[in-house]
Amino acid sequence: MGRWEPDARGRLAQAALELYSERGYEQTTVAEIAKRAGLTERTFFRHYADKREVLFDGSGMLQELFVDAVVGAPESAAPIDAVAAGLDAVSEMFDGRREHARLRQAAIVANPELQERELIKLASMAAALADALHRRGVARSTASLTAEAGIAVFKVGFERWIAAAEERGMPQVMRDSLDELKAVTAGG
Repeated sequence: MGRWEPDARGRLAQAALELYSERGYEQTTVAEIAKRAGLTERTFFRHYADKREVLFDGSGMLQELFVDAVVGAPESAAPIDAVAAGLDAVSEMFDGRREHARLRQAAIVANPELQERELIKLASMAAALADALHRRGVARSTASLTAEAGIAVFKVGFERWIAAAEERGMPQVMRDSLDELKAVTAGG
């Protein structure tokens, strides 16, 4: 047996992304992921329920960060500005992770099952944001509409940020995307 190396979870995630990129999600097995990471299948299942969860591991943390920033926005902030605070917070989480995000998104786009899981994640995030806005005193319908708009900005901004030609940082891409939404809704 080889020498113990730290960060089994991170090594498994990296191995999975590499294999999904090389062979495709459906063609990659848990055994192959574990082997590439220099670990056992048992170790894989200590960290992840299945090979799909490798791609969605940070979803809960992302949602929590987004919601906490919305809740923590100044009381005087308009609902969309509270969502902007959330977009700023989650953008920072992606700093230095553009290539990882590109590989992850490529795996998701190539597989309908993963696309469905991604949509569920985004819907859950929208519901959590709507709840956070409602707790701030925003009417339920306005909170839902604002949260859905915020998720649309996140989705479009994320897709722009991972594009090959994009050089701006994610915070700037998100701000620009939100400004576009505001211009559209203002009739501009």
